[in-house]
Amino acid sequence: MARIVVLGAGIGGVPMAYEMKEVVGKNHQVTVISDSPTFHFVPSNPWVPPKWRKPEDLKIELAPVMKKKGIEFIQQAAVKLDPENNKVHLADDSTVEYDYLIIATGPRLAFDEVPGLGPEGHTTSVCHVDHAAIAAQDWEKFMDDPGPIVVGAVQGASCFGPAYEYLMILETELRKRKIRHQVPMTFVTSEPYIGHLGLGGVGDTKGLLESALRDKTIKWITNAKVDRIEEGMMYVTEVDENGKEKAKHELPFKHSMMLPAFTGVDAVRNVKAEGLVNPRGFVIVDEHQRNPTFKNIYSVGVCIALPPVEKTPLPVGTPKTGYMIESMVTATAHNIRDELAGKEPSDVPSLSALCLADLGDTGVAFLAVPQIPPRNTTWASQGKWVHMAKIGFEKYFMRKVRKGISEPFYERLMLKLMGVVRLK
Repeated sequence: MARIVVLGAGIGGVPMAYEMKEVVGKNHQVTVISDSPTFHFVPSNPWVPPKWRKPEDLKIELAPVMKKKGIEFIQQAAVKLDPENNKVHLADDSTVEYDYLIIATGPRLAFDEVPGLGPEGHTTSVCHVDHAAIAAQDWEKFMDDPGPIVVGAVQGASCFGPAYEYLMILETELRKRKIRHQVPMTFVTSEPYIGHLGLGGVGDTKGLLESALRDKTIKWITNAKVDRIEEGMMYVTEVDENGKEKAKHELPFKHSMMLPAFTGVDAVRNVKAEGLVNPRGFVIVDEHQRNPTFKNIYSVGVCIALPPVEKTPLPVGTPKTGYMIESMVTATAHNIRDELAGKEPSDVPSLSALCLADLGDTGVAFLAVPQIPPRNTTWASQGKWVHMAKIGFEKYFMRKVRKGISEPFYERLMLKLMGVVRLK
């Protein structure tokens, strides 16, 4: 009986555990290790601060579901990986041995890379549901004394969609409250242009998102390096196409949400053995999601290493989107199954992107096949249907987690909603 350990229980880890158990059945042991007792539906975090969702709406207790699926669940933080001895060291000083390890931890949020950034500094975050709850408290204070808002993503960030979403969700909420005229709004991003999204743009995302910002009288600064943040003031250097200083900006704010850059989590990025991670602590994988050095270690989700799509004036990472992660999960499950049967891994993930960006009372959707150019297909669209589709997506995914459903959902649900011909 093989011991298959999934480290992490988020958007990648939970589906990974379900699909892995579905594939290997009772013949092999599947164990999930997580520092949290609950699954968090991260894509809905931008709805928490204006109270369109409560934090508890986005959490699911994992132990009961895992038990029903026949999956062992260990609620402990991993503090150290020992890939040379096939062990995971936990915070309670225990160890878990494995035959196969699947790293699905998600990222470490590198707030420390910009002075004053993050919930412990002077800005809020929607990267974690608990951070979104803190942002909700800040938003309540803002409602009593409204003023300028600054939203965006700092240099090195690789996840830009939630910044656009949060900006436009707040804009919608301000209009509902009839106080939009009291609130100047500025979008600050390290992207070389609006709608780049770490992907070099997809279809007309540049035009669609620029139009949305113009329509709502929102200013923006691209190629923006956030130097530091003090209480109520953000200091930004705007660079030109060669990365040279172009202008300095001092941006006052009463409320700000800035997405940070990511690194690998400490337990992974601090591994001394060479060949597991890159300098940022992301797991190195081959086309089969397997680490080339430690061949019994696979990785899926935001924690894997992917090169930037293109050279940009400021560091801009490549996002790992839901559809992309789903394809990584399926490929990994099939490849470990094949290894257990004495075969070589052969499944390769499609690594395509299908994203729904809610913009408050409308939205932008885009499809990139594959996600990283050159592409076979690029498509983008906008409309109120995107807002409704994202609500439907949330309900579907939460049901999937609660019920322990292992079936893929993006191609079956999202492509159907968009009316796009299935591409595979």
